[in-house]
Amino acid sequence: MATTNVPSGRVRTAGALLPAATAMVLLGACGGSSSGTASAERPGADTKAGTGAGTGAARATGPAATTFATLRDVPKDGAPQAGTDGLVVHPTSPRAVLDRPGGRSVATLPTEQLGGPTWVPVVESSGEWRRVLLPSRPNQASGWISGAGLRTARTPYTVKVDLARRELTLLKSTRRVGRWPVAVGDAKTPTPPGRTFVMATLAPAKKTPSPLVLPLGTHSATLDTFGGGPGTVALHGWPDTSVFGKAVTHGCVRVPADALRHLSRVPLGTLVLIG
Repeated sequence: MATTNVPSGRVRTAGALLPAATAMVLLGACGGSSSGTASAERPGADTKAGTGAGTGAARATGPAATTFATLRDVPKDGAPQAGTDGLVVHPTSPRAVLDRPGGRSVATLPTEQLGGPTWVPVVESSGEWRRVLLPSRPNQASGWISGAGLRTARTPYTVKVDLARRELTLLKSTRRVGRWPVAVGDAKTPTPPGRTFVMATLAPAKKTPSPLVLPLGTHSATLDTFGGGPGTVALHGWPDTSVFGKAVTHGCVRVPADALRHLSRVPLGTLVLIG
């Protein structure tokens, strides 16, 4: 995959206005309903841009792989607790998602998610093909995309959520940035385990329990919807500190203010390991 360096050296999120209805259904489950915007910019990894469409690029067909979609015939993530080397990719045009390298198109990876750019983690490579995690149902959905023409970056961060200890650990280049007690899903609405990723960063336009909400590429396994949305699980703050260390949420992970401040610097596509 041919690449060229991008001078900015960082992953950027979009500054476009997030549709009010989209923000309301996503934030409703996280303690508030409000329109919002995607984060304008935050430090990220070294970025590169791929060149050329490549001979392995298939025509994009099938449903768009977004948090609102349920995909059929997509391969399940085979190593749901494994780490990665931090490689994340952004499709500069809608990209065919295949069931195997050079196989059948089962979905389309769009260029945007929730008003910001699509960045997804690479969990496996085979020649020019990249297996990526997808933000759709079923949980742990993945698929293969051509590596030609992708914008690439490497994020040094990994987020780990320990459900038994009810703790969140943020790592940067394998070094611990911080560890905090968090609130996780209760017995009836547990936080889904497995590896996922930071899909977007939303800043509510109106006051909510959290100044930022970080939707992940995973969903509640017991609720088809909450707050009117698709049951998307998120990392977000919470004003009542007594909840931290407890299993009391609908599946989201509530984090202290200091943790949220550090998480706000994490690039899109960063791996999140829940287990």
